[in-house]
Amino acid sequence: MRERLAEQIQQALGRLLRAAGDEGPVPVVAVDPPRQAEHGDYACNGAMVLAKRLRRPPREIAQDLIDELGQAGGLVSRAEIAGPGFVNLWLAGDRWQGLLGSLLRAGLDYGRSDTGKDQPVQVEFVSANPTGPLSTGHGRQAILGDCIARLLENAGYDVTREYYFNNGGRQMRVLGDSVKARYLERLGRAAAPPENALKDENEAWPETLGGLPVVFPRDGYQGDYIGEIAQGMIDREGEGLVDEPGEGRFREEAESTIFAEIRQTLSALGIDFDVYFSEASLYDDGKVEETIGALRETGLVYEEEGAVWMRFSALGLDRERVIVKSSGEPTYLLPDVAYHREKFGRGFAKVIDVQGADHKDQGPFVKAALQALGLDPARVEFVFHEFVTLSSQGETIKQSTRKATFITVDELLSEVGPDVFRLFMVQRRPESHLDFDLDLAREQDWTKNPAYYLQYAHARTHGIERQAIQRGVAMPAADEVPAERLDLPEELELIKKLGEFPEVALRAAETRAPHHVAYYLREVAGLWNPYVQDKNRHGILTEDAELTAARLGLTQAVRVVLARGLDLLGMAAPERM
Repeated sequence: MRERLAEQIQQALGRLLRAAGDEGPVPVVAVDPPRQAEHGDYACNGAMVLAKRLRRPPREIAQDLIDELGQAGGLVSRAEIAGPGFVNLWLAGDRWQGLLGSLLRAGLDYGRSDTGKDQPVQVEFVSANPTGPLSTGHGRQAILGDCIARLLENAGYDVTREYYFNNGGRQMRVLGDSVKARYLERLGRAAAPPENALKDENEAWPETLGGLPVVFPRDGYQGDYIGEIAQGMIDREGEGLVDEPGEGRFREEAESTIFAEIRQTLSALGIDFDVYFSEASLYDDGKVEETIGALRETGLVYEEEGAVWMRFSALGLDRERVIVKSSGEPTYLLPDVAYHREKFGRGFAKVIDVQGADHKDQGPFVKAALQALGLDPARVEFVFHEFVTLSSQGETIKQSTRKATFITVDELLSEVGPDVFRLFMVQRRPESHLDFDLDLAREQDWTKNPAYYLQYAHARTHGIERQAIQRGVAMPAADEVPAERLDLPEELELIKKLGEFPEVALRAAETRAPHHVAYYLREVAGLWNPYVQDKNRHGILTEDAELTAARLGLTQAVRVVLARGLDLLGMAAPERM
C-alpha cells in the first residue's frame, strides 16, 4: 500500500514539475506513517522538497499535490496540510479492506521479497573458541546471526551461515595445558596451586606443592568441564598419557569434546551452519603466509624490535599494529585478514560478521588491510552487539568466563526453553546492552511473558478455527472474504498493521536489526488479543454469516502474519497453548 501511494505521489510531483517547465528528475520524497495515528495513515514532505525548484511557498505546492492525488484513482480519501507544508494522507477504507484478500492469497509467502535477487551473502556468527560451553553472550550472537540470516533469505538473498572455528593460537594451548594439569592431578602425579594463587599474575608459585610439581597454567581454564574431559581420558587411557610430551593430545580431546557440545547447544536453538571453517586450516593451507607476503608487497609492512608491524596510519587509522610478534607468532589480526581474503575468494557479494562489542577495535584494521590488498572493504560489514547480563529479583548475577562461573546457554534453555530464549535475545537493538530477566523468562503467564504473549495470539487463531469447525462453519477462501464488512475502527487499524509486515521484514533485513520484527509482532498481538477478548463487540462467530466470514478471514490474516514473523525470529507458532 505504501509503495502504491509513493508511486502516485512521485507521478503527481512529476506532473507539477512539468507544468512549471521543469524537465529535471523527480526527487524521491519521504512517505512515512506519522508518529500519531490521528494525523493520518501517511505523511509526505514532497511539497517542501519541491519548494526551492518551483520557487513557491511549500503550503501552496502542498495544496496542488493534494489536488493531483484526488484525481489518482481513489487511493486517498482525505488529505490535510500540516505545519510548514507536510501533507497528511488518509487512505480510503476499501483500499485497506482490499489488502486482506491479497494477504490471504499470498499465504505464507506474504512478506517475501526478491530484493536480494539471489545475491550470495555470507553471515558469520557465534565463532566461539572451543574452550568452554556457550555463554549468554555467545547465545545472543547465535540468535542475532541466525535471525539476520533468516531475514536476508526472506528478502531474496542466497545466504551461507558460517561458523569460524577458532582452533589456533595460544588459547588452545592453554586449554590443552589445563586438561593435562587436571589429568595429572587426578592421577596424583601433580597438584594445582591454591585458589588464591590464581588471582595475582605477579605472585610466584612454589615449584612444588605437597611434594608434587605445580603444573596448572596460571591463566588456565578452571571450569568443572575441564576435569570431566580429563576424567574421560583417564577412563580410556589410564596413566598411559602421563609421559605424553606437550599438550597436543589433551588439546585435541578438549577441542573435539567441547565443540561437539557447542554444536548440540546450537542444534537445540534451531541453528544449523552450512560451513564450519577451521582457523587452523589457514595455517595448514599456507593462507597466513600468503597474506603476510601480500601485505609486504604493499610497502606498508616493516620490522621493529623483532616484531612485524603494519603502517595503518598511512591508511587513515590512528596507530600502527603488530601482525607478527617478536616470538614469531601471528597476532589475532593476521589470521583475521587471511580469513577475509579467503571469504572474498568464494565470491560473496557481501560478508556480514556478527561479533561482540569487544571486537569493535579490530574491524577497522581488518577492512583497512583488505583495502591495502586491493579488495573492496565495503563488501565486509560488521554487526556488533553489546553484552548480556543476567538478573533475578532485581540483582545482577555475577559471572566469570575464565573461571567458568557463568550460566551457560544450556542451563538457560533447560529453564526457559528455546522460544523464550530467542525472543529475549532479540528484543533490543544489537548495540544496546541486554539485561536478561530470568524471573520474567521463567514466567508461565502469557499476559506477562512476552514470548508467550506472541505465541498465544497465534494459538488463538487456531482455537477460533476449531470452534468454527465444531459449529459447522467453514473457513472462507481468500477470494470469498467479504472484507467490506470489517468497518470498525479497530478492525481497520488491525488490517493496516498487518499491511506493514512486508516493509518491517525488509527494513529489518536491510538494517540487520531483528528487533524490528519483535516490536512489530508485539504490536500485532497487542491489537489482536484485546480484539478477540471483547466478544460482545467483536464476536467472530456471529448469527450474521457474512460478518462471520469476514472476521474469520481477518483471523486467518492475523495467523499468517504472526506465523511468518515468529518464523523470522526462529520461534515456534503453536496451535494450542
